[in-house]
Amino acid sequence: MKFTAAAALLLATTGPALAQDKTLYRGGPIVTMDGDSPQLVEAIVTAGDRITFVGPEKAARKAAGKDAAIHDLKGATLLPGFIDAHSHFAVALQMAGGLDLWDKALPPVTDIASLQGVIRSHIARRAIPKGGWVVVWQYNEEKLSEKRHITRAELDAVSPDHKIVLLHISLHGLVANSPALAAAGLSDASQPEPGGLMLRDAAGRLNGVLLEKAMYRLMPALPQPTDEQKLAMLDAAQARYFAEGYTHAQDGATQPADLAFFTSAAARERIKIDLALLPVFTGLDAMLADSALAFGTYDGHVKRQGIKFMLDGSPQARTAFFTRDYARGAPDGAHPWHGQPIVKQEEFETLARKVHDRGWQLFVHANGDAAIDMAIQGFDALGIKAADDRRPVVIHSQFQRPDQLAAYKRIGVGPAYFSNHTWYWADIHRTNFPNEVVDFISPFASAHAVGLIASNHSDYSVTPLDTRFMLWTSMARVSPTGAVSGESERLSAYRALQALTTGPAWQIFEEDRKGRIKPGLLADFVILDRNPLTTPVDGIKDIKVRETIKEGRTVWKAASD
Repeated sequence: MKFTAAAALLLATTGPALAQDKTLYRGGPIVTMDGDSPQLVEAIVTAGDRITFVGPEKAARKAAGKDAAIHDLKGATLLPGFIDAHSHFAVALQMAGGLDLWDKALPPVTDIASLQGVIRSHIARRAIPKGGWVVVWQYNEEKLSEKRHITRAELDAVSPDHKIVLLHISLHGLVANSPALAAAGLSDASQPEPGGLMLRDAAGRLNGVLLEKAMYRLMPALPQPTDEQKLAMLDAAQARYFAEGYTHAQDGATQPADLAFFTSAAARERIKIDLALLPVFTGLDAMLADSALAFGTYDGHVKRQGIKFMLDGSPQARTAFFTRDYARGAPDGAHPWHGQPIVKQEEFETLARKVHDRGWQLFVHANGDAAIDMAIQGFDALGIKAADDRRPVVIHSQFQRPDQLAAYKRIGVGPAYFSNHTWYWADIHRTNFPNEVVDFISPFASAHAVGLIASNHSDYSVTPLDTRFMLWTSMARVSPTGAVSGESERLSAYRALQALTTGPAWQIFEEDRKGRIKPGLLADFVILDRNPLTTPVDGIKDIKVRETIKEGRTVWKAASD
């Protein structure tokens, strides 16, 4: 799928739809997502950026008038635009110039030697000067035949003259060589703060692996694109999301520099996708000091949605916080190990209360069941109840226990689940935890049964930005080895679509603005070549996006159309 030149041109040449511009959509299935069961209509009418009519084609033609433009779907299926429940939009701006190990043009990376080879080739191809940074994305030690991390020494062997950093696919760790560690002021005498891990070799020297809070010691040293470079990459970043049918994106852990950039006048002028920002809690004091700072309201297409807290790490990196031990132990092989929290309970509750008292929404990263316990305890300490309609969101909620669902319901939590784990890491999880634990990962069906409103996300760049693949993983829940993670938690196509539309809309208080096809709501649509409701499960991931429409204007269209 192409989403660069052609899509960027659409972004540059497409302005907001005018109120008098009417369009009639007809000629294919139109799935409204309005209600708890599928509702299809023959036609819809839009005027400017809003939907004005939904119903039979004959009545729609009358409502549209003779001068309305006709958008013939030609058998394709129209749905509300997809809503990104959690990803890292800023990463799309930061990856330019780095080495992306997901790049299909690269030779296979199957072991440490082949990983070293692609890094050497990248340095030569890019003619990176001595002393320059080499940043590698999507590093995953589980894909290496050695089933261990590459080390500082092995990266030094690639080049002792470059600062090399491999960012873990989870975005919860990295591996650095000696020059990169030195550039960050780290030495063998360095110690991690609580909530971080610095792995060491047999001699007690840093081996280059920094996890969780320890990686924050190096991250500020990495080269950052300038605001001018970010502006130049905005169109391509938006096009990447539009190509997947998204009309709303999220930056799920917004750093202070990115917050300043995305809310700048220059960026807001170019941003056409709705973009929700979640500033990280580490910058909370500065935000609290600004009494006029607004959350939950758009300035153009950009809004600060809520504050992001991180309570634990990543289960695939063995840094998530559990009430049970990892069978494989800690990342350094130590036993017993059940992970650790990134922040202490008291600190979380103190900071969360400040956010809550300002009326700002709480977003909490919690993967392991112990971290989820921390989130629940914190919400209870604040006295949050479902009737308060504060809608705290627990991002990932991966290894939720069945008993925690009732607490979510009582508090009014919106779980942002992550079905792609059932494909990418379920086999890894089974090497650490019993099958019944892994089978309850992202328990969509159980959550719906107790009345929770869930969403689904890619966590891009942790997994690829692919909406149809997300639909498929939530419906199939199968791993590359064929293991099904919780057959009873599989979703129907309609429930899977809800997790990309009405679910995330509710979680950000926009259920009366987007996520459904209904008069008065935004004219945000995605057009697919096939109807997910009638496509066999095995074919869901092969559905193609034909067109994405934001507020009545086409912002992306497949090159073949």
